[in-house]
Amino acid sequence: MSNVTLFSQIIHKIDRPLFNNLVAKKQTDKSSKGFNSWTHLVSMLFCHFAKSTSVRDISNGLRSATGNLNHLGVNRAPSKSSISYQNERRDADLFKELYYGLLKRLGQQANQKRVKLRIKVPVYLLDATVISLCLSVFDWATFRRSKGAVKMHTLLEYDGKMPTYVNITKGSVSDNKGAYDIPLQKGAVIVADRYYNDFPMLNVWERKGVYFVILHKHNQSCLPKY
Repeated sequence: MSNVTLFSQIIHKIDRPLFNNLVAKKQTDKSSKGFNSWTHLVSMLFCHFAKSTSVRDISNGLRSATGNLNHLGVNRAPSKSSISYQNERRDADLFKELYYGLLKRLGQQANQKRVKLRIKVPVYLLDATVISLCLSVFDWATFRRSKGAVKMHTLLEYDGKMPTYVNITKGSVSDNKGAYDIPLQKGAVIVADRYYNDFPMLNVWERKGVYFVILHKHNQSCLPKY
């Protein structure tokens, strides 16, 4: 059975016909000498996901994944000199237009009818999700006695459903504690569930000029005293 990596699954989300049309439009494969635009894209995405610090890391990392390069649509790992050469000469607008094309096709707003809000201030959605991990491998990711996890605290803009802030903590960190460092924009509205009903935190938001809509806790019977 083929070993299809998580990275290759992410790469397969990219609309290849869209990319090929952009390559033809920009003519970025002209005189590419084997290191085409697709290989360039895969190399730079690998750079970000692997947190590579040099073109040598990119080349060596892809070379070590020789058995999986076919799943990425790449014939062979590029040399560090090829990566450097094309980074200087290939038109970066190709990747810029690809990003906006994918955003239009893959964004949640593409397939869902949005409720148009009758307010002119930015609206953000705040929530957290638990990502399970193997505790024997990630012993720092404490969550439960026999289970490991991290928690991803995310602030999304309502209009585009794009994250403006992501904070990854141990799974045992409560939702409200993971939200203390979110960027606050004066005049904006933050919408969240009851797990963010933290009066000291909400007091900070109010003093910063941030509006909020938070669900009421079931056992909450009186207003707080600051």
